[in-house]
Amino acid sequence: MTAIEIYTRPGCGYCTAAKSLLTRKNAVFTELNVAADPAHREQMYDRAGHGSTFPQIFIGTTHVGGCDELYALDRAGKLDALLAGEKAPS
Repeated sequence: MTAIEIYTRPGCGYCTAAKSLLTRKNAVFTELNVAADPAHREQMYDRAGHGSTFPQIFIGTTHVGGCDELYALDRAGKLDALLAGEKAPS
């Protein structure tokens, strides 16, 4: 199974929505809460770039982006393949 990591912060509605979609897809993910461990914020910036918003989602080696990008992949029919470890069709 493809490793999924999602960087979140408390009170973030977009974080909640992204986790909800992943849960509906039965995708197992690791939540990295920056409030619980501030080192996660620096790790997120290193991976996604400074100025990044929450959440930041990584599926395998793919940086998906945030909640809007995750839902866009799902609407385009590409999320399931990415979650299965396949390269999402272009």
